[in-house]
Amino acid sequence: MSTLTLKGPHWVTARQYRRTLWLAAAAVGGSLAVIGGLRIWDATQDTELPDRWGRGYDLLRGAMEQFSQGMLALPLLVGAFVAGPLIAREFESGTYKLSLTQSITPTAWLRAKLQTATTAALATTLALTAVFLIGWPRVAGTYGLHWADRGPYEATGTVLTSYVLLAVAVGALVGQLVRRTLVAMAATGGVVGLVLLVLGALRWDFLPVRTITGPAHEGVHALVTPGSGLPMGQGLIRADGQRLPGYFCYGSDVPDGSCRPDEAITAQYLDYHPASHFWPTQLIETGIVLALAALAAYVAFRVLRSRHP
Repeated sequence: MSTLTLKGPHWVTARQYRRTLWLAAAAVGGSLAVIGGLRIWDATQDTELPDRWGRGYDLLRGAMEQFSQGMLALPLLVGAFVAGPLIAREFESGTYKLSLTQSITPTAWLRAKLQTATTAALATTLALTAVFLIGWPRVAGTYGLHWADRGPYEATGTVLTSYVLLAVAVGALVGQLVRRTLVAMAATGGVVGLVLLVLGALRWDFLPVRTITGPAHEGVHALVTPGSGLPMGQGLIRADGQRLPGYFCYGSDVPDGSCRPDEAITAQYLDYHPASHFWPTQLIETGIVLALAALAAYVAFRVLRSRHP
């Protein structure tokens, strides 16, 4: 058991931020109590009620929607903590100099801090993901909780852990460069948030969409996404093959319900991502984020060596 005990700078880091560790544990415990309790309550509802409905289900669905957004903010919180209290404050107050007098190199000092923070952050992330998955099967596919929505997408796959690792690496780099606690926290949150927004906007371009077509004439309704797919675009196809965005067959200026008389329409189309694209997209995005995390960590240690050879 002694080999599992933290030693040296790892023990110092864990001891120094033990309140933060207890807070993370409390967040996991509180989430488990809420989601697990609501899941049990929902399971005990009157089975004669219509499918899904019931007071327990309503509260569970609302809690899961809020929980998914909280999970999306987790990398921002981790990055802000690493950049500010963990790294920048050490340089701002000069306390890092005391650590370097204890027969420890600057590289070992930073490595110990990041290893401790990474372990705690990953353990918290995986535990929260497990709690989220307890309630997910019951509410999946409802409004705001589609597999491709922001929040549920991150909380049910591998990308959230990769963003947490990126947050640790970016926090280590920004904390050294800025050396001001609050400014470093804000800057890191901005960088990690920007990456989340950019990749969130680009992720559905990683894989080609699938397309279904159908007739477009009087009495034919717009195409519907198969299964639980993610619709990406819909419209009409002219005789020359050109696509017209939107569904024009039921305009207010066409009283008989036929398709546009001013265009030679031959068919309608629907572009979508099937649910089977979830894991390939997750793995591609995870790879990109891990590459960025590795680059940020490399630069962070290079900066440290250049300033403290």
